[in-house]
Amino acid sequence: MARNAFPQQFTSSGQSPSRFAARSRPTRTLVAAAVLALVAGQALSLPTASAAWPTASTATAQPAGPASFSGIVERVKPAVVNVAVKGKLGERKLAGRPEFKMPDLPEGSPFNDMFRRFFEEHGMPGGDDGTPNATQAQGSGFIIDPSGYIVTNHHVVDGAQEITVILDDGSKHTATVKGRDPKTDLALIKIDAGKTLPYVEFAESDGAKVGDWVIAVGNPFGLGGTVTAGIISARGRDLHSGPFDDYLQIDAPINRGNSGGPLFDATGRVIGVNTAIWSPSGGNVGIGFAVPSTLASSVVDQLMTHGSIARGWLGVQIQAVTPEVAQSLGVPEEKGALVAAVTPDSPASRAGVKPGDLIVSMDGKPLEDFKALPRLVASAEPGKKATLEILREGRMRDLAVTLGQTPDSDKIASAEQGEATPAKAQLGLQLAPLTAEARKRFGLPAEAEGVLVADVKKGSPAARAGIRPGSLVVMVDQAAVDSPDALTKKIRQAYEDKRPSVLLLVEHEGDRRFVAVKFEA
Repeated sequence: MARNAFPQQFTSSGQSPSRFAARSRPTRTLVAAAVLALVAGQALSLPTASAAWPTASTATAQPAGPASFSGIVERVKPAVVNVAVKGKLGERKLAGRPEFKMPDLPEGSPFNDMFRRFFEEHGMPGGDDGTPNATQAQGSGFIIDPSGYIVTNHHVVDGAQEITVILDDGSKHTATVKGRDPKTDLALIKIDAGKTLPYVEFAESDGAKVGDWVIAVGNPFGLGGTVTAGIISARGRDLHSGPFDDYLQIDAPINRGNSGGPLFDATGRVIGVNTAIWSPSGGNVGIGFAVPSTLASSVVDQLMTHGSIARGWLGVQIQAVTPEVAQSLGVPEEKGALVAAVTPDSPASRAGVKPGDLIVSMDGKPLEDFKALPRLVASAEPGKKATLEILREGRMRDLAVTLGQTPDSDKIASAEQGEATPAKAQLGLQLAPLTAEARKRFGLPAEAEGVLVADVKKGSPAARAGIRPGSLVVMVDQAAVDSPDALTKKIRQAYEDKRPSVLLLVEHEGDRRFVAVKFEA
């Protein structure tokens, strides 16, 4: 694109070929004058070429890009995979778009197939009666462990009933979801290929700079094995898609289907996970976004180890430091996080943090803006001991704090995440352990027992049975349960026993009742 556009830009700047010709005439005249002077026996001093027009050898040397990325691509491409997902129409909709129904067209109309393909590609009801049908979506991923662990985007596998991974050699393998984190749009899936697989490693994206070369490999539009290159255009982009937005902006072309694919640095290590593009038309315009590897690697480590994310919690409400706030506090820069409120009985409260404190660093890491604090806290595991440097009444002081666990990010377990749980055994429950923070969030008494229902999927078997968020599941088939894993195993066992439903003892607002939740037919 740049090569084609260059002549137009060059011409539009006013330097046309005719002007080059005009510019060369004084040189020819000068040379002619020199010849005449020499013939006349006169000495004429002429400027050297380098004095008048700098040549490549005398101009400031610019660092050259790599002659080819072929060596890197040859090494990393076998670890990049295509992710094909089957789901239900109506569950994978265009964000912000209303639901549509197939138009009523005459039999044999040439537009029937066109509309049907469009509706299927975008996850909307394709039947004439608006009923959901099976559909497919395409994404990308990359192998991070020789046993078959694969990183992709959460939105690629969200709502999936069947996930197929296509390796670089063309072989196909069924994948299971090992863990997901919607807040960072990351997911970990796994395949069993029966052999050791090629894999790639994460690098530290903190060292990546604007202007550095990057290489994107993925599956745009289902084409598979596509490589593009560009540079990091910006860092720290906030797309307002979640509380931990800290995207790398890149100009390496990525399109639909690149989601979940790796972004490599010039050494062939992963510095990001390609996630989104900005485009008024839906196609690539040179503005793409990737989750930085420093964030992605910590999330993936937790998903691989625990199957879920447990984030640190401080318990403060913060705001940005405006020029007016900085002036009133007597600080020279608009940095740090100003504490507006402190949650009672929170880690911050116990550490002595007060409203009006300006938190300037955590564990020695300066806060360039107020959004840096929640990212640092969330990246730490609950129970971590940290040091906050604060400014209070004109004096700097250190406060020791032990981080808690974010109340709204308790360990989430569901049948959808179980490796061996069939899709039909999924009840639509999102479960969380009954921690102190969870009790407080849902107003549950200290003596409450069971497993917390953190959320219920709309239209699911659990929703149809009347189970609501905030409820407690106390027993499954007359056996007490006290953890999400134990409850999930009981549900899976009931399905494997070919029973039509599972019996749950559910408590809501102090009222207990047994509920029979039917499995999907």
